[in-house]
Amino acid sequence: MDLDLRKLRYFVAVAEELHFGRAAERLHIAQPVLSRQIRALEDELRVQLFVRTKRTTELTAAGRQLLDDAGPLLAAADATRRRVVRAARGPRTFTIGFMPGLTVTEAVRAFGATHSGLEIELIRTTWDDQVDVLHDGRADVSLVRLPIDQSGLTVRHLFDESRVAMLPAGHRLAGKPVIDITDLADEHLLQDPDAVPEWRDIAVELRTRTAKPVPTMRSVEEKLEHVAAGRGIAIVPLTVATFYQRHDVVTVPVDNLAPNTVCLAWVASRRSRLLHEFADLASTVTWTP
Repeated sequence: MDLDLRKLRYFVAVAEELHFGRAAERLHIAQPVLSRQIRALEDELRVQLFVRTKRTTELTAAGRQLLDDAGPLLAAADATRRRVVRAARGPRTFTIGFMPGLTVTEAVRAFGATHSGLEIELIRTTWDDQVDVLHDGRADVSLVRLPIDQSGLTVRHLFDESRVAMLPAGHRLAGKPVIDITDLADEHLLQDPDAVPEWRDIAVELRTRTAKPVPTMRSVEEKLEHVAAGRGIAIVPLTVATFYQRHDVVTVPVDNLAPNTVCLAWVASRRSRLLHEFADLASTVTWTP
C-alpha cells in the first residue's frame, strides 16, 4: 500500500509534540480523529509507531525511523506541488536563493540576458532555511554558506571569504587592527558555538561555568541589535559585516579563523536544463568577497 502523505503529516505532528492533544490542536483537528488516523497508518505499515501510557507518548524504533524519513518525503512532495503550480502559471520562472551579505546581481543579469523569456525570482535565506528552500521547492538553486547538511544536494564551490568579529562600539577590543580568537574566549557568542569551532574549542571550559542562553534570532539585523546592546559578540563573514555596517557596532579582523565557504547548491535529483546552465554560468562569474 502506498504511503498516505496526509497521515504522514499527522504522524510528524504527533512525533514532534509527543502529545496527541497538542498535535491535534496544531493540526486543527479533533484528537479522536487524529488517534484514528495514526492507528490506520500503523495498520497500513504493520508496525507500532508510538508507545502510549497515561502520562507519556514515546516513539518506537519504527517511529523514530519514520520520523527521520518523513522530512525529505514531505519536502519533496511540497517541492513537486510548487513546481507543478509554477509550470501551470507560465511564463517560466527560475528562483535563486542567497544568504545575507551575498550579491547575485551579476549572475542574475548574465543569466537573464541569455534567457529573455525567463522570469528570475530571488529569495533571501537564513542559516535556518538555506537548505530547506531547495528541498521544499521554494528555490531552484541557492548560494549557501557552509557548513550545511549536504544530503540529497549537489554542492559546487564558488569562493572562500574571511570571517570577522562584530563587537559593540565600546568593547575593550574595538579599534584593534587585528585580534586573536583566544581574545574572545570569555565572550558571550550570539550564535551556535558549532558555527565557530575555533571559539568553541578554546572556550569550552569557560562556557561550562558562564554559559548563557543564545537568544532566538532570525536575521542578521536582530543579531546586530543584540551586539550593539552589549549582550554578546558575533563572528560573521566579511561580506555580511560590510553590508550591515552601523555606527554602534565595530568590525575587527580575527586571526586563527578558517574562512567561510560559499557554494552553489541544488537538489541532486533535478535534471532541469536551466538549473545546470545557471550552475555553469555561476562558475564563470567573478564573486567578490
